[in-house]
Amino acid sequence: MIVNISEAKANLSKLIDMAYHGEKIVIAKNNLPLVDLVVHKPEGKRKLGLLAGQFEVPENFNDKDSTIDAMFYD
Repeated sequence: MIVNISEAKANLSKLIDMAYHGEKIVIAKNNLPLVDLVVHKPEGKRKLGLLAGQFEVPENFNDKDSTIDAMFYD
């Protein structure tokens, strides 16, 4: 399905739903195809712990600071 930009703007939600369900959507300008509307596919798995061992959290990380408290609560 080829859709011009103005029509795509007016019907974006509908077109997204169609693309999500497998329909091929091409967005065009003056009937010249520009881009395909496709479902997002993640590039890979997220890796947890990439910074493990590269920094240390200070012991006083959660301690209150009177200067910061004064900025927010006074």
